[in-house]
Amino acid sequence: MNQNIKIIVDSTSDLSKELMDKYNISVVPLYVVMGTESYKDNIEITTGQLYQRSDREGITPKTAAPSPSDFVPVFERELNEGNQILFISMSSKVSSTNQNAHIAASEFPAGRIHIVDSMHLSASYAMLVIRAAQALEAGHSLEQVIKDIENVREKVHIEVLVDRLDYLHKGGRVSSLQHLIANVLRVRPVLNIIQGEVRSIQKYRGKMEKALDGVVQKIVTRKNEICPNVLVIAQTFAEKMTEKLLTSLLQTNHFKEIIIIEGGCVIGSHTGPNSIAVSYVDL
Repeated sequence: MNQNIKIIVDSTSDLSKELMDKYNISVVPLYVVMGTESYKDNIEITTGQLYQRSDREGITPKTAAPSPSDFVPVFERELNEGNQILFISMSSKVSSTNQNAHIAASEFPAGRIHIVDSMHLSASYAMLVIRAAQALEAGHSLEQVIKDIENVREKVHIEVLVDRLDYLHKGGRVSSLQHLIANVLRVRPVLNIIQGEVRSIQKYRGKMEKALDGVVQKIVTRKNEICPNVLVIAQTFAEKMTEKLLTSLLQTNHFKEIIIIEGGCVIGSHTGPNSIAVSYVDL
């Protein structure tokens, strides 16, 4: 990678330590709030600990963006080392993270910190970060990489399957009536990100495995319209389904690289355990 350009992300990208080490990426964590206590996502609390406490204590986890003061020392360190910064943020439609990064950047000389809105979360956000890192590694200029993110982000798709609706319900994402009906009928929403916002435009009835088959079929049917370079799977305690999804996608012989990441606390506090997401890019 171009040694003078440092990629920084926030923790909703859910990048593994291996990916961050491979591409020399730094992360600014969001916060998970449990009752009166606040924790840095994936640093001071793990997703497993979050679920244990939520179930045991009946606490609804909440999330909070990093403040401008959280960004300042990270930006300062990289600028002092002579780097230009490319901060790729989670969708600005669902968090003030992007805005707070801009506030922090205004304290430094103009032109050295570049902030791009991914308009995505988790697997689809990770997809854009990996794409940017690989482009820089291949020698593309910072301007080319920024332009590519802005051009391709609307072509990035994510399908999120949620097993337990209680986390979405407690987080205010579904109404009590919808929650009741969905549980009785075993309806599983597929969450998508459209123009930076989380929406559900498709539902499956029955077991998670059936819903997963529907998602796989959709990808298989459209594979010739999908970029083969990278596909990203994100999961929260859904190892068996992840293995099944991976096997099905490998059988297509279409994707050159399939990356599996684990959903962090911020994403997991909304989707709950046994959730799985897949992200891909249209050609």
